[in-house]
Amino acid sequence: ERLFIICYLGPDGEHHWSKHYPFCGGTFQSPIDIQTQLLRFDPTLRPIELQNYNLSANEQLTLGNNGHSIQLSLPRRMYLSSLPHRYTAAQLHFHWGSEHLPVGSEHTVNGRQFAAEMHMVLFNSDKYPNISVAADKSDGLAVLGVLIEVGEFNPAFAQFLKYINGIKYRDQRVQVPAFNIRSLLPVLLDEYYRYDGSLTTPPCYPSVLWTVFKNPVTISLKQFLALATAIYSSHQQESAPVAMNSNYRKPQYTDNRVVLCSFQGGRGLQGATQTVTSPFLRRQVINQLLDGDLADLADQDGLNQLLDGDLQQRSKPNKVQPVWKSGLSEDMLCYVSLEQDVSRQLSRGRSPTHTDTQLVQALRETLFPELNLRSYLGCKSDLALFTIRQLLRGRSATDEALELDQAIVKALGGTGQRGSTAQQQTNTLSKHQTGFAPAPAAVPKKPNQPIPWLQPMEWED
Repeated sequence: ERLFIICYLGPDGEHHWSKHYPFCGGTFQSPIDIQTQLLRFDPTLRPIELQNYNLSANEQLTLGNNGHSIQLSLPRRMYLSSLPHRYTAAQLHFHWGSEHLPVGSEHTVNGRQFAAEMHMVLFNSDKYPNISVAADKSDGLAVLGVLIEVGEFNPAFAQFLKYINGIKYRDQRVQVPAFNIRSLLPVLLDEYYRYDGSLTTPPCYPSVLWTVFKNPVTISLKQFLALATAIYSSHQQESAPVAMNSNYRKPQYTDNRVVLCSFQGGRGLQGATQTVTSPFLRRQVINQLLDGDLADLADQDGLNQLLDGDLQQRSKPNKVQPVWKSGLSEDMLCYVSLEQDVSRQLSRGRSPTHTDTQLVQALRETLFPELNLRSYLGCKSDLALFTIRQLLRGRSATDEALELDQAIVKALGGTGQRGSTAQQQTNTLSKHQTGFAPAPAAVPKKPNQPIPWLQPMEWED
């Protein structure tokens, strides 16, 4: 079996990764362009807290060239304490541009690409024994993204860049004295973007909780050129060395993901002032719609939970189009489009053998099993009207269901005609049939097969 080598251009470039790794052509991929229209302020996001990051110079770290980036191993005693689980550090690596085009960050902000980007990769050590086991789990990985621009000399980066000539070629590695890893990060660790995404290289598992810091760090032009001109992706014995540069993946479709931010307002972020609805409340409302007392939801307090914010504007089915067709709109602040796509599949009745009309079950069949359902159900966004309607249609056509549907229409300023349509939809529940889109193919991954580039570099000579 041919070893798949990560390339960004040519016949094995990023547009062809999905031939070998189907997740690379799937949903919830990274990186993305972090746009103002996608942002929601989440006041519960805490400052990032790294533990045991001030390493002693007596300790040795492994710096290596893995063929598509340079990678620095990190000791397992380093971990993040500001997430629901303990995420233990594994390694950090870099993406950068070229000598002639010094833009190479993977994430962009309102279309702006930075010179480079650093990724610190961590895994959920509360639940998984190592990074190989965690890599394809929905809550397996967390990555800290640091945007890098050319500016002032950075003494922290000099701690390992001065050894870069020892790893000019693929699979070379050197031991470097440890240092304070915190110095590689921005001064402020309380301002960042947060979203659910994927690995940015094959196998592209959508298993990463991304934290991208708002404020970039700087490196000097000389330091940038050390990355862009001194490293090769080929082995030393090869006659035609291949320079390692522009090793970044282009932004992927946002798939209507909400992007949380830990800060409010600021230049270019006027759209990030609306506060998100918590996943707990969202799940509570879904459970209430599925199994609870609908009469309770029809009162004013219940309606306020269902119809939060400007839901009426963002829930019109005829306005929502896939991101690559319609461009940016307010509908992308949550998973409204995704919900409506699945709901349309339900209403088409593509398979008469299916009678379950619950949207949650349709999502289980439509999205990648286990991986993206977590992202959807944990989405910190408002609950779309189309979702509410679909869940109601899964209940018996009782007086309470009709009362709630009519109350929703009235609260949204609907006319009698809209109310009549809603009642007609509810009354035709018994005739409603569902059909599911086929689930994407699973990643062809052998059991316990390690992903070499993810591993900490702890080689022995």
